[in-house]
Amino acid sequence: MRATTATTATATASDTATAATATATASDTATAATATATASDTATAADGTSAVTVIGYGPAAHRLVQRLRHHGHRGPVTVFGAEPHPAYQRAQLTSVLDGTLPAGALTLAPLPADVEVRTGTRITAVDPRRRLVRAEDGTEHPYGVLVLATGSRPVLPQLAGAGRHAPGLRVPHTLRGARPVTKGPVVVVGGGLRGTETAYALGRAGHDVTLVHPGAHPMHRLLDGRAGALVTAALREAGAVAETGRRVVAVEPGKALLDDGRLLAAGTLLLCTGTAPDTALARTARLAVRHGIVVDDRLRTSDPYIYALGDCARTRGRHHGTLESAWDEADALARTLCGADGSSVATRHIVRPRLPALAVLGPPDALHAPGDQDEHVVLSDPARGRYGRLVLREGRVRAGVLVGLDRAVATVGRLYTEDRPLPPDRLALLLGTDKEYTGGSALPDTAVVCHCNNVTRMDLRQAWRQGAHDLPAIAAATRATTGCGTCAEAVRRICGTAAAS
Repeated sequence: MRATTATTATATASDTATAATATATASDTATAATATATASDTATAADGTSAVTVIGYGPAAHRLVQRLRHHGHRGPVTVFGAEPHPAYQRAQLTSVLDGTLPAGALTLAPLPADVEVRTGTRITAVDPRRRLVRAEDGTEHPYGVLVLATGSRPVLPQLAGAGRHAPGLRVPHTLRGARPVTKGPVVVVGGGLRGTETAYALGRAGHDVTLVHPGAHPMHRLLDGRAGALVTAALREAGAVAETGRRVVAVEPGKALLDDGRLLAAGTLLLCTGTAPDTALARTARLAVRHGIVVDDRLRTSDPYIYALGDCARTRGRHHGTLESAWDEADALARTLCGADGSSVATRHIVRPRLPALAVLGPPDALHAPGDQDEHVVLSDPARGRYGRLVLREGRVRAGVLVGLDRAVATVGRLYTEDRPLPPDRLALLLGTDKEYTGGSALPDTAVVCHCNNVTRMDLRQAWRQGAHDLPAIAAATRATTGCGTCAEAVRRICGTAAAS
C-alpha cells in the first residue's frame, strides 16, 4: 500500500457490531425461487403500459411513482400503504423528534392525480401464479407489474427489568415513535447512522443526551478511528456525550443500566439499534431472499413480474438505508418499467450522515482493509475538525471518508460517482484550493444539493430567477432545507452565486 501522506489507523476487529442489531444471515433463503427473468420476460413486464402496483408508501415508493409519470408511463398505478400516512424520511422524523419540525408540517410532494393511493390497506400475501395481491380484509387485487417497497423493521435488544414496556422508551422508526422529546435526560441506544444523527440533533436542540454504543466510536462500521474521534467531538460540542464500548442491559422507569453497572437517568430512551429488511411479503411469493429480497442490477427479483427497491432489497456493493440510494433505485426502476434500455442501478454511492460536512464514499471494507496496491491520501487536522482519507486505485477513488471538508465533500464526491481520475495535487483538492475542481462552476446543474428532498442546483437557480431571493422563499419554492437542514449553507452559497451572475 502506498501513501502520499502519513498513514492512518484503521478500524480493528474489536470494533464489533451492536449486539442489539442482529441481522438476517445468508442462510435466510426463500423456500423456493423461480428462474431469473429473461430478456423477453422483462420486455413483457416493463413496456410502459402495464398496470403497476406498489406495496409500501415510503420515500422510495413515492419517488418511484413520481418518476414513472415523468418518464411517460401510461398504465394505471396503484400504491398500497399499511399505515394511514406515508413512511417519512429518516431526516424528517429526526426533525420531528427534536422539535424543529411540527409533525403536522410533514408533507410529501403531490403525486399525479391519476395515481390511486390506498393508505391503511395492509397487503398480507402475493400470489405470483395468479398475479394478484391479497389484503388483510380478504380482498384481492390483480397486478401487471408488482413493486415491493416494504422497507425495513427495527431490530430491538433484549432488556431486563421493565424492558420495552418501560415508560419513556420509544423506537423512532415511525412517526409515532418520533413524537417530540419534551423533557428530561435522553439516552439514545445504538450509535450507528440513525442513532448518531438522533443524538446530534437532540443535543443541538438543547437536550441532555447520552449516546450508548458498543463500538469503539460512533458509526464504527462506516468510519475509521480518526473520523470517529471527530464525530465524537462534534457530538460533544452539540451537547451529546458518547458512552462507547458500553451496552444498555436493563431499563427501569427513568433509568437505564449499563453493562458496567452504572445507572443513567433516562426520561426518554430511544432505541436506534438497527433494522432488518422486511421480507415477509416476499416470502409469501416464494421469492429468493438472502438478507433482503434478492434483486439484480435492474432491481428484478426471481419472478419476472416482481421488482423490489429500497430497504427491503439487497443489491451487491451498495449502501442501504440512505435516501440517496433510494432516489437512485427509484429513478432507475422507473426507467426500466417504462421500457428504457440500460437502466441498471449505479453502484457508486455516498453516505451523507446528517452531521456537518461528513461523507463516506464507497464500501466500508475498502476503507478498513484496502488492497496492497491501493494509494492513500490523508489530510488530518484535528485542531480544526478536519480529516480526509481517500483510498485510490489507478488514480480513482475506491473509498474514502471526509469530515469538516465541505468543498471536498461536493467535489470529491462528484469525481467518485462519475469514476473520474483525481487531479495530481490531491491535497489541494481536499483543502478546496484546486480552482479547476472546486470553483462555483464545477458543480453541475444536475448535482443534488438538498438530499432530503432531491433538490438540484438547477432547481435552486430556477427558483431564484422566479423571485425566491431568501432562504424561507427558497424553502417554500423547492423544499430545500426543510428536511435535516444541513444543506442550508450550500443553498445560501448557490443563491449568492446566482445573485452575482
